[in-house]
Amino acid sequence: MTILLVTTPQGREGDGILELEWALGKVRVRGTDWRGVLLAETPLPKGETLERLKNFETQAIQRVVPLDLIVPARREEIEGAVLELAEKIDGTFAVRAKVRGNKRLSQRELEIGLGSLVVERFGLGVNLSDPDYTLVVEVFGKKAGIGLVRRGELLRFEVVE
Repeated sequence: MTILLVTTPQGREGDGILELEWALGKVRVRGTDWRGVLLAETPLPKGETLERLKNFETQAIQRVVPLDLIVPARREEIEGAVLELAEKIDGTFAVRAKVRGNKRLSQRELEIGLGSLVVERFGLGVNLSDPDYTLVVEVFGKKAGIGLVRRGELLRFEVVE
């Protein structure tokens, strides 16, 4: 099972859902409380999912972020999930956070705090410009999606609005 956070231009969510269905076949897509932000689940493995999307000519999909876990958006839950995923890192890393609809969490504090926690626990090297792995934290309200993304697995597309 692969979980994806997918962004589209505001108002183009329907087009994004159709494109995900065309590219992946079996996929369940839900809108979120944020315009242009979709959550998708597919039974396809992460590698195959990303390969299909890379080779798909999109008109509406801007970003695709693979997620490993969805946890409650509380600092201790996020820290636990990040540490669980960080065990798999065998290279340099960076933490990237995006906070939507949650006043108690700060993007910058999450990035610095989680990065420090991983360095203390595992002694890994940090590379903010070109890491081997990126620990992605996507907060949307009361939930947080956490992903361990290798270089090249975070997909970005140019969309003409």
